[in-house]
Amino acid sequence: MQLTKAWELYESDKRIEGFSPQTLKAYRLQSKLLIHHFNDVSIGSVTTDQLKGYLAKSSVHLKPSSLAHRIRFIKSLFRWSHEEGHIQKNPAAKIKEPKQGKRIPKFLTEREIEHLREACFVFNRL
Repeated sequence: MQLTKAWELYESDKRIEGFSPQTLKAYRLQSKLLIHHFNDVSIGSVTTDQLKGYLAKSSVHLKPSSLAHRIRFIKSLFRWSHEEGHIQKNPAAKIKEPKQGKRIPKFLTEREIEHLREACFVFNRL
């Protein structure tokens, strides 16, 4: 089965499962990029090393969070293909997501803290 056909079946299955239109749109973009890179080959012919090469090439211009999204899509597509019996072995099974940087917490301004306190007093009076 070609990558394009696998994507069509995968998308139909996820639509039935109730995935949001935004998720499906993001996955559609990822599938187009994957198909463009591999030239719509048979999904069973894609190897782990080829996927790693594709992701390594992508990592040059992607933030870790964007690369992680791409990896999650690839893992999901190949896991689904394996579970549905379209491929015998899942080449994406051993691919890991990149480490995410720690986010700096957002702090409330003095004005926001005052609004929060006022809201608590109003709530307690009710």
